Amino acid sequence: MEQSETLPEESLVSGLRLAGCVFAEEEAAILLESARTDAELAMMLARRIEGQPLEHIVGWAQFCGFRVKVAPGVFVPRRRSEFLVEQALAALAGRAGRPVVLDLCCGSGAVGVAIARSLAAAATGCELHAADVDPAAVVCATANLAPFGGSAHCGDLFAALPQELRGGIDLIAANAPYVPAGAIAFMPQEARLHEPERALNGGADGLDLHRRIAREASQWLRPGGSLLLESSARQAPLSAAILASCGLTVTIASHDELDATVVAGMLSPAGELHIGR
Repeated sequence: MEQSETLPEESLVSGLRLAGCVFAEEEAAILLESARTDAELAMMLARRIEGQPLEHIVGWAQFCGFRVKVAPGVFVPRRRSEFLVEQALAALAGRAGRPVVLDLCCGSGAVGVAIARSLAAAATGCELHAADVDPAAVVCATANLAPFGGSAHCGDLFAALPQELRGGIDLIAANAPYVPAGAIAFMPQEARLHEPERALNGGADGLDLHRRIAREASQWLRPGGSLLLESSARQAPLSAAILASCGLTVTIASHDELDATVVAGMLSPAGELHIGR
């Protein structure tokens, strides 16, 4: 849309600043680009001032240098999850053949799509799957995975997957909910009120889903395959202990600038579980 005469950019910036938007100039530019009419621009501004996520308003989020479709009620991918993608690609480096990749607790499917984009650019490609318990998220992920021939499945963790994937997945990347239940009340309003609680709530210590995923992952991984979980710096040692207790060989990686932590567990190349060693 051409710059609005009704709502010039400086008015947009002022309104967004008053609403507490830290990056008001950048958000104003995105709203101007996305709105087709003055009326739509005014509606978008009103929704943002009410506290709705910008990504839900414009229908996309910036992630790993591309735009991923998001919809109201679907978890918005955070920039820290770009480190999960980086670690996933490192885990797949040097692996022969076309890997099978699963984006578990996928939300919009942003993590899986970013992995697939990088592998496609490297002429490797992958067989891409995603799974989420939320039907709205699966609809969104289906649209995002489509250009890569990927499939999104609806259901509770691994129960969503077709049985033929059992024992054949090279990499599972999971940004499972890891916010402790008692901390949700202190999250920013746009997350707390406009994203589904089950996409945030990880139980009393935040790691209920990590435990459930770790217990089943070895049944779905190919020998030598990896499970990568996004965690926090504080929770990572316990996440690592959970993966180790399930027989996986564990590493922890962090990225200070992104405030990101990934806990990785690898199934032995022989498919053995090293519990208690």
